[in-house]
Amino acid sequence: MKIIVGADQGGFELKAFIQMKLEEKGHKVKNMGLDETISIDYPDKAEEVCQALLEEKADLAILFCGTGIGICIAANKIQGIRAAHLSDEYSARMAKKHNDANVICLGGRTLGPELAWSIVEAFINAEFEGGRHLRRVDKIMALEGKN
Repeated sequence: MKIIVGADQGGFELKAFIQMKLEEKGHKVKNMGLDETISIDYPDKAEEVCQALLEEKADLAILFCGTGIGICIAANKIQGIRAAHLSDEYSARMAKKHNDANVICLGGRTLGPELAWSIVEAFINAEFEGGRHLRRVDKIMALEGKN
């Protein structure tokens, strides 16, 4: 699986851990930074990573900020993105199975590394169910054109 990761200063440490675990499992990971504590604005990182996801046709992007909330809100403003802020394995599975999320957002200050990894694994191992969920995802994506 091709995965793009990116973080602000609040999530770069968790990003490094998740990147390491993904690479250990054989995934191809593109790290778009941040890899240090300099302060950046998370909307900029969300836009950069999400554009790369769409242009490079990667399978998934994982975004990290302090809580995962702000970067998720920013990501969902980008056409073609279905980002889910995740804090548990069940929601991770449902984000994929029912919503076909293509970006997941995690909080570097709210999740421990092992829990974060179990969330990522739950998401990766789930499959979109299609059917009635495809109809709903299509309706979600149609909202972009209305607003």
